[in-house]
Amino acid sequence: MKIAEHRFLRGPSLYAATPCLLAIVDTAAQQNAAGLGSRLLALLPAISFEAAARLSDCQAAHEALEPVVMELQRLAGAPGPFSLMLTDPARPQRARVVCGYTIEQVAGQALRTAAALIRACARQDAFDLDAALDELRDTAHRHAIGTSTAAVLAAAHRRGIPSLRLTEEANLFQLGWGSRQKRLQATITGATNHVAVGIAGDKQLTKTLLDQAGVPVPAGATVTTPDAALCVARRLGGAVTVKPLDANQGKGVTVACATPDDIARAFDFARQYGPQVIVEEHLQGRDYRVLVAGRKVAAASWRRPPHVTGDGVSTVRELVEAENRNPARGDGHANILTKIPLDDLALQVLARQGHDLDTVPAAGTQVDLRGNANLSTGGTAEDVTDLLPEETRDICIRAARTIGLDVAGIDIVCQDIARPLRDQNGGIIEVNAAPGIRMHQYPSRGTPRDAGAAIVDALFGEDDGRIPVVAVTGTNGKTTTSLLIAHATRLAGLSTGVTTTEGVYVDGERIAKGDCTGYRPARTVLAAPDVDFAVLETAHGGILEHGLAFDQCDVAVVLNVSADHLGLDGIDTVEELARVKYVIAERARRAVVLNAEDDHCVAMASSLRHAVEILYFALDADNPVLLRHLENGGRAVYLEDNMIVLANGTRHDALLDVRTMPCTMRGAARYNIANGLAAAAALAATGFGNPEIAAGLRTFVSDWKHNPLRSNVFDVDGVTVIFDNAHNTAAYAALAETARALTPGRLVGVVASPGDRRDEDLIALGETCAAGFDELVVYETENRGRAAGEVAALLVQGAHVGKFEADHLQVQLNAHEAIRAGLARCVPGDVLVFGCGSSITELTEAIRPTSPATASRIEAGAV
Repeated sequence: MKIAEHRFLRGPSLYAATPCLLAIVDTAAQQNAAGLGSRLLALLPAISFEAAARLSDCQAAHEALEPVVMELQRLAGAPGPFSLMLTDPARPQRARVVCGYTIEQVAGQALRTAAALIRACARQDAFDLDAALDELRDTAHRHAIGTSTAAVLAAAHRRGIPSLRLTEEANLFQLGWGSRQKRLQATITGATNHVAVGIAGDKQLTKTLLDQAGVPVPAGATVTTPDAALCVARRLGGAVTVKPLDANQGKGVTVACATPDDIARAFDFARQYGPQVIVEEHLQGRDYRVLVAGRKVAAASWRRPPHVTGDGVSTVRELVEAENRNPARGDGHANILTKIPLDDLALQVLARQGHDLDTVPAAGTQVDLRGNANLSTGGTAEDVTDLLPEETRDICIRAARTIGLDVAGIDIVCQDIARPLRDQNGGIIEVNAAPGIRMHQYPSRGTPRDAGAAIVDALFGEDDGRIPVVAVTGTNGKTTTSLLIAHATRLAGLSTGVTTTEGVYVDGERIAKGDCTGYRPARTVLAAPDVDFAVLETAHGGILEHGLAFDQCDVAVVLNVSADHLGLDGIDTVEELARVKYVIAERARRAVVLNAEDDHCVAMASSLRHAVEILYFALDADNPVLLRHLENGGRAVYLEDNMIVLANGTRHDALLDVRTMPCTMRGAARYNIANGLAAAAALAATGFGNPEIAAGLRTFVSDWKHNPLRSNVFDVDGVTVIFDNAHNTAAYAALAETARALTPGRLVGVVASPGDRRDEDLIALGETCAAGFDELVVYETENRGRAAGEVAALLVQGAHVGKFEADHLQVQLNAHEAIRAGLARCVPGDVLVFGCGSSITELTEAIRPTSPATASRIEAGAV
């Protein structure tokens, strides 16, 4: 078994709406291994019943890969939600293994580990599974989302708010898209004031500000020496709490210090976490945490110090070890509770109770392991939200506002949280930025509170954090349609981000260059804080490579589906290509724009959700699909008497004459008219008015500067040159039709196609060009593994199939020579179409020797 390639599909894909790992397995040289399944089952005895049944008589390594990867993820603590294996009848020696995942890094490592484990079992070699699982668990731990962050994310997702993890390891997330996004790291939000975080980190400054605001706080002072600590304690005249000035999570805190020795030990302990130490009045009572989100109290918990209860048999050490085996406890913040530490502070707390680690407490005796009740040091929590008096709620909200925090954890000590604080000498001892919320989400006792939802509500109110997103796909016309839509939205005053095959543009400025029709460029736009509206050209290759960058779009546009890129990435038929493009249509939550004149587009309509509106577009006003849709009350856009008409069942509004649209070449470029119809439908679906739509279509210019390689027109010594990146039969046929409408003279095609197309597709392209052009010059570009001359020979073969006369056919493999040869066949008034173009220099360098002034003029206009 050989894993030929693997990729992570991070968004909706052909296989699922959730992230998954795709592994393509080459089984050509694979030999069956008797007993493979039974050896794997012996190593993985807890595998699911269904997987065990599949493995029981498994002898083929590739058939074992999927269930083993899924089991390894589960054992690592990061189970995947689904899996499947697909075989391709067209490629019987290739299998596609798809495994859902929750942590990408774990999935990738599980794939490698599974392959090694299966190879070892097939050869009956030893394999250290325990060591491999330790590494997987370590990876899962390093990349896991913290419980507090996970609670906020879950609440956001329940409300339909999208999220993006901004780095692979840090818990830094973006909630929402574009200009409506918010940032989140644990429970610190993008709205959290940096100065406020600094204040909260300085416990003495916090107390001073709270005291000035009339909030009850314990008396105390900051010291830097043991003698000063003793002096402050004597002045306070009772038991004191000693803690670092700026530590968190209960680090370095010692409570109820009553003797000089207690204070000295507590001071030394606190100094381990910072040079300055607070000595303050020890408030009597219980430890409570109140969560404030926005201007509301979201939850309150009684925090109990970590403790064990004696059984009359076990030592304290054994009782703690047993409690730490509780599945709810884990290291750090990765689980609902934290393991109880047995450190020096625990020994001191035990000593005060007359115990040590080897003491056997009597049955029912509670033994404390900490003086403070932080969950991060093993404490537990009981919900008391409903007990808070209104006065205490107001004090907590005022405390958070005084410090300046939008999300705050207010630590209170008092005898009874149900009574007002001032009536019982209670007070606030700390205000925490980035408070943990697992105690509220998963209390040991009491009612769970959705603290994550409270934080989301404080961030977004009633908003879902989404900006309008239009996704555009199809075989031809995607870039022009995307730019048409983006141009109209910018004219309407919206800062628009758009991805195309030429780059990423934000508010008209190109911020990235190249083919940007995949996952990462789309994320770039959705993550841009200055984008109000996103238009995402989405090519089928990007979907196959990494899936979609969005869970939903408002409007999906499917322009057309025709033969292109077949034979690549397991896509062999136009029907399979249509299924890839349908991935975008099924993610629309508001509307889908479909070509009524394309059978593959029309077929998509029946599978869409009923709540999603369908808008058809057609060049033929009498198209039966369009007419039937209008009769049923649907909306559509069509062409009639050179007018773009937006219609519903009762109203037909003429938007503009297509001859006023620069990109249509005075109405000759019917493919750009179709693109304009689709753009108008998408804009209407997103709520733009007729005047805004018409203005956008009327003022969009498709020249080299604004829409390169899309039917850019140049005059070269009286010959009209149309420069385009056409590379499939449908595109060349459309270009030939347009060029024919522009001239009564001859039509010369300078044509090529990438070499990764199938032989039959290249032959068909040559035949199409033979039917459309009067003269042909064949050249080569991007042979992609084929020998020089091979692509041209197939195109020529197709031209011969089309009965093209040899005298009108020429081969010039070099692009510059081909353009010169094509121009030599022209006279003023003729039209030359240059297809499969990649750069304006192909034209300018070709004509510079004979027409240097024209070359310079074209270059100047392209800047």
